[in-house]
Amino acid sequence: MIFYIKQFFYAFACTVGFAVIFNTPKSSLIKSGLAGAFGWSVYLIINQFTGSIVLSSFMASLCIGFVGEIFAILCKNPITVYIIPGIVPLVPGFGLYNTMLSLLEKEPDKALVYGSEVLMIAISIAGALTIVLSVNSFRKKFTTKWFN
Repeated sequence: MIFYIKQFFYAFACTVGFAVIFNTPKSSLIKSGLAGAFGWSVYLIINQFTGSIVLSSFMASLCIGFVGEIFAILCKNPITVYIIPGIVPLVPGFGLYNTMLSLLEKEPDKALVYGSEVLMIAISIAGALTIVLSVNSFRKKFTTKWFN
């Protein structure tokens, strides 16, 4: 349990740090950090139960997208203020590093394994965010058509 609490705070700090670098409005720093921390927590829990990094990344990205959507509606900010810093803990930087290292060490088999995993993670993150943004678009059309 302590492991998950520590990971939550590490992901929060990481996300807030990147939000500062991306010039996120100061009023949205905490919310961006929460989006990233919730997403990372979902990633850890799903990964523990399934063992699939790709599925964990997909579910965590869905969580980040929906949390970002809620914050965007409540605070009247663009959703990108919350989801861009929020996905930073999920970006497979270590896998990219290992891919490049394997290529430099002339180990194409290992590079292919690492590279394909990184590609699947990137596609799962992009797919989850596409789903969230599509639902958001549908919600906006529905609410404008029926409630205005």
